[in-house]
Amino acid sequence: MSDTPFRAIGRKSIRPSATPRDLMAEEELAGVWTAQVVTLLPEAFPGVLGLSLTGKALREGLWALRTIDLRQFGDGRHRNVDDTPAGGGAGMVLRADVGARALEEAISRARGDVPRLLLSPRGRRFDQAMARDLAGRDGAILFCGRFEGVDERLIEGFGLQEVSLGDFVLTGGEIAAQALIDATVRLMPRVLGNHHSAEEESFSSGLLEYPQYTKPAVWEGRAIPEVLLSGHHARITSWRQEMAERLTKERRPDLWRDHLASQGLPEEDREL
Repeated sequence: MSDTPFRAIGRKSIRPSATPRDLMAEEELAGVWTAQVVTLLPEAFPGVLGLSLTGKALREGLWALRTIDLRQFGDGRHRNVDDTPAGGGAGMVLRADVGARALEEAISRARGDVPRLLLSPRGRRFDQAMARDLAGRDGAILFCGRFEGVDERLIEGFGLQEVSLGDFVLTGGEIAAQALIDATVRLMPRVLGNHHSAEEESFSSGLLEYPQYTKPAVWEGRAIPEVLLSGHHARITSWRQEMAERLTKERRPDLWRDHLASQGLPEEDREL
């Protein structure tokens, strides 16, 4: 375990030091979208975020990642971060005072519009709209829950917004934090090779993405739909829209209802 409370991954690495820091180096990062992750497992980062397009963007300084080791803010010789639930019950709860010290460290380094998020199964479900919103901010502070949860007073005191990946429970918030960061970072300029990819994929228009095909033209007796080989762009666009609507209606009735409502049309008035 590192003796420093946090580490930066990507273009710069900043650590506590007795010597004066280069303030220009800090200023250089001021305009970069930065994820600060408070976690008991800093070694889990960057994980998959350090690979492929997000990893390339991280190395190129298109975004920045800092991990803050919650254990370093623990109490006593053993740096305790949790205790038994008030009122009894199984498991352990992360302490408010310990979490507060870690969050204060993150907040002191945040610049601009930086929401504070707690990865929690009881939070608002993360979706593409939230990813777009976060991509338009200056970064995010992500607190990774563990054990039975976090002292409610920490959530209230710091105005943490609880965010969930879905209706299931993970061992901790680290996997959820990486998923949230990945979904957000890929929407930023220059991260994807083709910005149209993000515009046409699932959820961007409120619909699931249409089926995709590539070579060979025929595989095990299954041919690419003729319209996609026609070169007729209007027909291709129409086919893709039809397929996106059909898949959404069949697989995600909830999204389909939202799509119809966004157009001001009741379901019975729209036919595929």
